[in-house]
Amino acid sequence: MGSTYRKTAEQVLEKIGGEENISSATHCVTRLRMVVNDTEKVNTEELENIEAVKGSFYSNGQLQIILGNGVVDKVYKELMAITGREEQSKEETKEDAGNKGNLLQRVIKVLADVFIPILPAIVTAGLLLGIDNLLTGEGIFFDEASIIDVYPQWADFADIINVIASTAFVFLPALIGWSTVKRFGGNPLLGIVMGLILVHPDLMDANAYGEAVASGESIPTWNIFGLEIQAIGYQGQVLPIFVAGIILAKLEVFLRKRIPDSIQLLLVAPIALLVTGFLAFIVIGPITFAIGNSIIDGFIWLFGTLPVFAGLLYGAVYAPLVITGMHHTFLAVDIQLTTAADGTFLWPILALSNIAQGSAAFAMYFVFKNNNLKGLSGTSGLSAWLGITEPALFGVNLRFRFPFIFAIIGSSIAGMFVTINQVLATSVGIGGVPGIFSIQIGSWGAFGIGMVIVILVPFLLTLLFARLAKPKSLNE
Repeated sequence: MGSTYRKTAEQVLEKIGGEENISSATHCVTRLRMVVNDTEKVNTEELENIEAVKGSFYSNGQLQIILGNGVVDKVYKELMAITGREEQSKEETKEDAGNKGNLLQRVIKVLADVFIPILPAIVTAGLLLGIDNLLTGEGIFFDEASIIDVYPQWADFADIINVIASTAFVFLPALIGWSTVKRFGGNPLLGIVMGLILVHPDLMDANAYGEAVASGESIPTWNIFGLEIQAIGYQGQVLPIFVAGIILAKLEVFLRKRIPDSIQLLLVAPIALLVTGFLAFIVIGPITFAIGNSIIDGFIWLFGTLPVFAGLLYGAVYAPLVITGMHHTFLAVDIQLTTAADGTFLWPILALSNIAQGSAAFAMYFVFKNNNLKGLSGTSGLSAWLGITEPALFGVNLRFRFPFIFAIIGSSIAGMFVTINQVLATSVGIGGVPGIFSIQIGSWGAFGIGMVIVILVPFLLTLLFARLAKPKSLNE
């Protein structure tokens, strides 16, 4: 098996122009990610004809080659062994790619760099909350009763699961703080501390702040030389710790360059945390809290006032957003909706869009005569149903175009349906078929119908079009 991965690495190396054309290389869950010196030397057509390669594309200055989960890391190790290079981190390769792209692209890239590393914790929490929902939800297995109502001995078990599952959301600012400070070159541990500062139990809980303002209750404040500072926490908030983390990292780097090594331990971290902490409570927190709530209120208004349009639109644009990388901007909105509102109405559409792309890829299995393409469509379809869509998107659907279009049609219809029926996810989970466990129990029926739509519509339309229209792209 090892020789197979080495052969793939050798083939990839040949088709991208050889070792001298690689500036830097790393990998993610499914893709080799390379910065090449000369894109003209890359033979994309022959590269994609390699058996293990499921597609390729350029993004953020990088050549990204889709190999799939469980394969990419082994091929990458062989590639590094062949070229005699040391393995590189994604951050090093991104830095090598330079600040290519416009301002919006660079912002999206930063958001991806910050939120993707914490996604495993969020997804795990979502899955565990799904188990908790099964144990505590009424009307699932018994009429108007839950499992713990009928079997009280399971109540403490459910309680422990809830504690484990909800921790990632309770201390969400600590996760974001760690990732943000790390991304901007600071000490990640200081990012964790900064996040924990913003959810300190001595502060008024952010979730109670709105109720206190509405009822006219007094808000606890600090008085520093006549300056009134509200002593409120930022539980479930994304923007406050994101901005504070950037400032903390930049300040720490600034101080380390100017303070002698012998006294850095005594001065750098205390000064950086103290200054950033004061700024967080005086300026950063209040401003970003208002901005974040305005963004969330805007989405709630749109999906509440124009559900047909909003659901249809988001269902249509999500897959194209994945291609550009802009879908990462909505991850922050999803996370905040799950913690600051009743749930997120965006994430169910994301899950349905992924299933739709998988269904279109599965349909191509019955269209292709080439065994390699059959294998690619089957494995990439399954991958999309489990939440990883790149192999289906770039390896099959975009390559032949019409499956991608029919997948979008299916996800648009399903997005409109679940939005009309007010389907909400209690957490961000696996963006595919297992995603139903992150959906509020009362919405399982509507979400299930949405799943039927995105399974049947893309599959049938793709299959019928291929059989009846016989598109020229199949002959390429």
